[in-house]
Amino acid sequence: MKSEISSDSEQNVLGDGAGEKTLAKVARRLIPYMFSLYILSYLDRINVSFAGLQMYTDLKMTDEDFGFGLAIFFIGYFLFGAPGNIAMERLGARKWISSIMVVWGAITMALALVNSIHSFYALRFFLGAAEAGFFPGMILYLTYWFPEKQRGLAVAKFMAAIPAAGVLGGLISSKILEMGGLLGLPGWKWLFLITGLPSILMGIVTWFFLTDRPENAKWLSVEEKGWLKAEVHKDLLKASAAKDSVKLFSRETTASLILLSLLYFSLTLGMYGFQLWLPKIIKGFGGLTDGETALVTVIPALFQALGMIVIAKSSQRTGERRLHVASSAIIAAVGFILTSMISNPWMALVSLSITAFGIWGTVGPFWSLATGLLPPRVKAAGIGFVNSTGNLGGFVGPHLVGIMKQATGGFHGGLYTMAASLILAGILSFFSEKLLQKRTRIKN
Repeated sequence: MKSEISSDSEQNVLGDGAGEKTLAKVARRLIPYMFSLYILSYLDRINVSFAGLQMYTDLKMTDEDFGFGLAIFFIGYFLFGAPGNIAMERLGARKWISSIMVVWGAITMALALVNSIHSFYALRFFLGAAEAGFFPGMILYLTYWFPEKQRGLAVAKFMAAIPAAGVLGGLISSKILEMGGLLGLPGWKWLFLITGLPSILMGIVTWFFLTDRPENAKWLSVEEKGWLKAEVHKDLLKASAAKDSVKLFSRETTASLILLSLLYFSLTLGMYGFQLWLPKIIKGFGGLTDGETALVTVIPALFQALGMIVIAKSSQRTGERRLHVASSAIIAAVGFILTSMISNPWMALVSLSITAFGIWGTVGPFWSLATGLLPPRVKAAGIGFVNSTGNLGGFVGPHLVGIMKQATGGFHGGLYTMAASLILAGILSFFSEKLLQKRTRIKN
């Protein structure tokens, strides 16, 4: 360890200005590409919400059936999340990410072949399993390239792909759903075929484009590689100075993992309940075709982007994470409650946009909080664990909304349930300060 530390320190010869230029160079190379990949991942996850506008009749589904089909994705996601990050560390980001992209793209296209509820369930499960390694893998990947201080904004820029996918999904779905009848296929089948193919193609490109770690980057100079590796390595050195070895579940980490998982569960319950039922909620306004409904979903998606940018920049500027997560979650909860209380469709769209602003405003600060709270030695497994267990909220949320919609004929019960979950998230984040202070003592 000492020789490695010495070697890194000797290579850290760049000044602060040159160091900033190196980070900017890395950001220009990686963030736009990662952003585009995440758009494809998220689009292949939520395209079913648009396809659902037409799938009901063909597959003879109830609201509860559809809700379970939306939700079962996250069971596969849960089971394969943490193992995926471990696999990426062993295989390298280039091989791992390119491989799973080809797989999930093929599964997405295969959804066009479903002819029963059970085949729909099966493919959604396997899609979740295939995508499970992507997001936590990318969060881990950013820890290889960005020091902790600069990582929050990098995460937020990468995750801006979520609202971008919402906007893109609404725009292209509005056109694709109107292709029904072409070559004898309904519009929802074309939607899966067209949105799945780019993931396969970009998976192949990723094999050649992505760089595993700074030391492998031919597009960095020797000095830039040395400086970057040393800066990133400082996070690990701080933890090593405090404790030689930290297990994933230990006295130092268990409380953090439980809190982060429960907090993320509460966030994703509302997040995916909202995202995956949004076209159906808007369709319930009345008077809109399927294509028009998909197009209207672009409006809340734009507020998703606005929330992510505004809240992430504020969090980055102040260096504060906990209160940013809490306040954003409460804003989203208020939006859900207002949506349930408002009868005017277009005013309800305004309140849905408030919800979108708040929910996706939590994302950047939350992952900055999580990556800072977890010790570097368990960061890979820890991120995977928090992401996979927390994403079980993505199973509970859409499924509960479907059950309540089936039982009551409306979305009021589901909206209040999602609001309650986000209020819980706000409380958990607000009162997490003692745990953060404990982690700080461990690091120092």
